[in-house]
Amino acid sequence: MLSEVTVPQKGLSDFAPIVGDDVVRELKSLAGKLAGSRVLHINSTSYGGGVAEILYTLVPLMRDVGLDAHWKVISGEPEFFTVTKAFHNALQGMPLSLDEKARETYLRICRLNAEHFSGEWDFVVIHDSQPAGMIRYLSKGGARWVWRCHIDLTTANDTYWQFLDPIVEQFDAAIFTLPQFVPRDLRLGLVKTMPPCIDPMTVKNDAVSRDEAVRIVEGFGLDSKRPILLQVSRFDPWKDPLGVVDAYRIVKKKRPEVQLVLLGSMASDDPEGWDYFERTARHVGEDRDVHLLHNVKGCGNLEVNAFQVLAEVVIQKSTREGFGLVVAEALWKGKPVVAGKAGGIPLQVLDGRTGFLVEGVAPCAERILYLLEHPKEKEEMGRAGRKHVLENFLCTRNLKDYLEIFTQLREQTAAVRNR
Repeated sequence: MLSEVTVPQKGLSDFAPIVGDDVVRELKSLAGKLAGSRVLHINSTSYGGGVAEILYTLVPLMRDVGLDAHWKVISGEPEFFTVTKAFHNALQGMPLSLDEKARETYLRICRLNAEHFSGEWDFVVIHDSQPAGMIRYLSKGGARWVWRCHIDLTTANDTYWQFLDPIVEQFDAAIFTLPQFVPRDLRLGLVKTMPPCIDPMTVKNDAVSRDEAVRIVEGFGLDSKRPILLQVSRFDPWKDPLGVVDAYRIVKKKRPEVQLVLLGSMASDDPEGWDYFERTARHVGEDRDVHLLHNVKGCGNLEVNAFQVLAEVVIQKSTREGFGLVVAEALWKGKPVVAGKAGGIPLQVLDGRTGFLVEGVAPCAERILYLLEHPKEKEEMGRAGRKHVLENFLCTRNLKDYLEIFTQLREQTAAVRNR
């Protein structure tokens, strides 16, 4: 039930023109101490969402610097992913109950995936809650197991966390995006924090000419000469697409020429996505200046890039957010972002410098209007945003963080053996 994901080749040296030769040399030096280490990443989907995007870059870079890195995806019946979507929502604060049937479904599918676990590994990295339960049914052997939590646990539903906590405490280490995401009652020997990062050389983030962007965007029925407001995210209540539509309506009263694009990714581990897409469509009604697009409708990474390039204002009105890679993507393209003050977004959106942090529909509309009416300030924020991402949120930094964690775990293991 575990499926290997095929990843492209990537060379660390190719990033030198962007991050500098010193960074590349440092990473190769760090990796030299881990040469040949066998690393396995496990998550719940190979497409859709930020975790898959991160792994498509991280795994090839680990291979390029000398690690034997692999990525596998669990499988499960629709009922399992309905349960794990409830985990996702509850761990971010939604008041849901956890009945015995849901517990049984979760553990049964984790056990079935564990039965297909094979190979000898030095490090196993489990991403988020979906595959975490596998550890209950496996002997760790000589491997060091790491749980990487990508979501915001600051207001976690206690019932769900109390179920998950004993599972997480079987790991050797855990990684969270921010210190405040770490549950106070978590007892683990090693807990680290690190924000995710983007790959500046993917199709989604590499340079696209304005002419090419215009061709792509107009192919979806938009007028490239009129301002475009854009939110890129899953169709999910935590991303608040309904609130984005409401903010757009306020803006449109003063700037009737604006258009809104809500561009989402339908992921295989998100059974609620289509339901919320339809709810959003009903909320939009008959407004032909609002465009609901997604990957199943032909919006892949190149199309996302084109929309981000042409957008006058990028929005990320999340009410809960682990990090929000789409924010870093927009900043990298020189676009200030109007975003919810949630999770890891304030790491990226420095209020008044790289965009604006807002709470509520009216403040969101107000800041959108400000950027539309102050092009010089918008351009300055865009430059600051790109610089901020360059210094803090590129994939080379993510690779460094993992190399340092693996080194620390290996040193701990050696110290125990030498006692």
